[in-house]
Amino acid sequence: MTSTIDPADVGATRILEPDECSAVATRAAGLIDRGSLDADGTGEAVLLWRTDSSEACLNTWWQRRDSGYHDHDGSGGGVHVIAGEVIGEYLRIGSDRVTTHYRAGDAFAFAGDSIHRVYHLQGAVTVHVYSPPLRSIGHYELVDGELRRQPFAPNEVSPPSVALTDALS
Repeated sequence: MTSTIDPADVGATRILEPDECSAVATRAAGLIDRGSLDADGTGEAVLLWRTDSSEACLNTWWQRRDSGYHDHDGSGGGVHVIAGEVIGEYLRIGSDRVTTHYRAGDAFAFAGDSIHRVYHLQGAVTVHVYSPPLRSIGHYELVDGELRRQPFAPNEVSPPSVALTDALS
């Protein structure tokens, strides 16, 4: 699928705070033609726009997808759930895990310095807005008992954090 949205049409004309990213994601989600989405394969992330101040992606995950624990290298963000369900979790050490379920119509935001994980259930369709645009994504995993960050390019999909998730369970 190819899709573009003019960021000016959704209010993304400057650097945005995380709650503003969430509101912009909701406005952008309203412009998505769900009937045009190709539900074949595992899904994809399609760039909707990228400017000097923000970027947005339409994520269609037709199969379950665990983002693993990651950061956005200083970019705050917001997500709007168009269809399906996602589960959000921030990395917490020394306390119980806390997960939040977001369903179609829900939106949420996160700070640029947070380490979090988003688990997309089968059929989840979301719009993600980042400001400033992503420079990289830091993926977190346990390696020989030590927490490690591995940088990924902004257009790469970060893998699940299997060892870290197991250790937190």
